[in-house]
This record gives sequence, structure tokens and C-alpha cells, in this order.
Amino acid sequence: MATCLVTGGAGFLGSHLCDELLDRGNRVICVDNLETGSLANISHIRDADRFEFLGIDIIEPYFVDESIDFVYHLASPASPIDYLRLPLHTLKVGSYGTHHTLGLAKAKRARFLIASTSEVYGDPLEHPQSESYWGHVNSVGPRGVYDEAKRYAEALTMAYHRQQGVDTAIVRIFNTYGSRMRPHDGRAIPTFLRQALANRPITVFGDGSQTRSFCYVSDLIRGIIALAESGHHYPVNIGNPDEFTLLELAEIVKELTDSDAEIVYEALPEDDPKQRKPNISLARELLGWAPEVSLREGLQRTIEGSGAEILIGGGS
Repeated sequence: MATCLVTGGAGFLGSHLCDELLDRGNRVICVDNLETGSLANISHIRDADRFEFLGIDIIEPYFVDESIDFVYHLASPASPIDYLRLPLHTLKVGSYGTHHTLGLAKAKRARFLIASTSEVYGDPLEHPQSESYWGHVNSVGPRGVYDEAKRYAEALTMAYHRQQGVDTAIVRIFNTYGSRMRPHDGRAIPTFLRQALANRPITVFGDGSQTRSFCYVSDLIRGIIALAESGHHYPVNIGNPDEFTLLELAEIVKELTDSDAEIVYEALPEDDPKQRKPNISLARELLGWAPEVSLREGLQRTIEGSGAEILIGGGS
């Protein structure tokens, strides 16, 4: 039985990762300050014998008094609403938080995986984006606090690997969705679902022609664990290469929710990427990984898993 520490373990992705690690027979230590996570996300596993929750803010030094085999570093504000509300905290999590967590992994001789993001590519000049592409990021724009926090965290991870000998991995996560997403976090899928289920206008930014590639959460978690259990150290894209415009997404959501909501258009946010699609050739070759859940199937699972009352009502 391996012991796995998950930072941000009470968040959307972190809680699903905790579930899967427990299902695979591991012991799980969940670390979260609950700034954007919620105890509701882990309420079903709080009393499990192999699960422990630690209310820790990782921007301060911290230590865990037991052996650890894997560290999954997922902690960070991740939605535009959160990192625009918490710009300094987002930068501190990417810098101090990553430094402290890497130090813990080094002390425990644990395999360390950091959850990076497709946002390191910025508004890409390469399409689809491969790991060799260095990005086109506005470091002083409103999204820069998140983009640069993750780019710095990647550099810090590789420095610990090269100089300190820490066994590291970097996963670049593309748009992911599923149950436990906060309905008011500002991202497209929970927003569209919440609006459609309430028969309120579905707000599409710009003309809706910008594209995204949406990966269902179970596919992503499977890829993250496969990368952690590999010996690879450099970045690997994990995401679904099926590309949709946001207008297409809105129409699919309307269909699946049987909603009469009209689609309305709002101004495009500054530095909003025009295209986002992962090249997953490396993940296929290295990990034998590819997504299995289609967008329609994943959206249906999300609706059933979250419940209309949660998506409409707000919650955390």
C-alpha cells in the first residue's frame, strides 16, 4: 500500500484524485486550506480508514510525520474568478507552496507530480499545442498571475529534479469537467449547465467561435496517475483533443438539459485564448493513455452526478 499526499485534495480535481487513489488501495493524506476547496467534496471519504485530512495552507512551511511515496501537488486557485480575486495568493501557491511541497517530497524521497496547466501556452501560436511549444503568454495581463505561477512552478520543479535529485513529473492539464465543479466558478461548463437548467440566458463570450477541448474528470485522473507511476520527468499534456467552439458547447448543453434558454453574447475577456487543443501524442506513446468519455456522455454524467438543485442553487 502506497501513501499518497494530495495538495488541494478538497477541490474539484483533488477530491476525484483522492477517490481514485483510495479505490486503488492507497493511503491518502489530503492537504487543503479550503480557500477554493470544500469539505463537502470529501465528506463521503472523511471517515475512511486510509484517509486523513489536514487543514494546511501550503504557502507556509509544513511537514508530515510519516513516510510518503507519492506527492500530487494540485493546490492552486484555478478558475478566472478565483485567481483574479486572489492574485497574490495564486502567485504564492505557485512559488512558496510549490517550494515547500517539493521540499517535503525531497525529505520523504517521494515521487512528486505537479499539476500544471494548458494556460502555460497562453494564446497559442501553435495549434494543437504540443509539449515542445514554449507558449505566448502576457505576463502583465490579468491572467498572468495564474499563467506565470504555473510556468514558474514548472521551472522550480525541474530545478529540484536537476539539482536536488527529486523524482518529479509535470502534467499539463487541459479543460476538465465533471461533478463537484463549483457552479459559479466562471468556467464555461458549470456556467452553461447552471443557466440552462434554470432556463436563464446562456452567456457566451465574444461570438462563441473560440474553441476548447473538454476532458471528463475520470479520464484526466487516470492520466495523472499513469504519469505519476511512470518514470517520465518532462511535461505531458493530458486532455481531450476533440475540439468544440463555445457556441457548439452551449447548443449541446441546451439539448441535453432540454432547456429553452436563449444564448446571449458578452464581451470577450482580456487575453482569453482563441484556440485550445492538446496534442496528446506523447501521452499515447508514453502512457498508453487516451480519453474514453465523449463530451455528450461526460456532460450527462455531470448533470446526473451534480444534481440540478446544486447546479442551480449555488453552493460551494
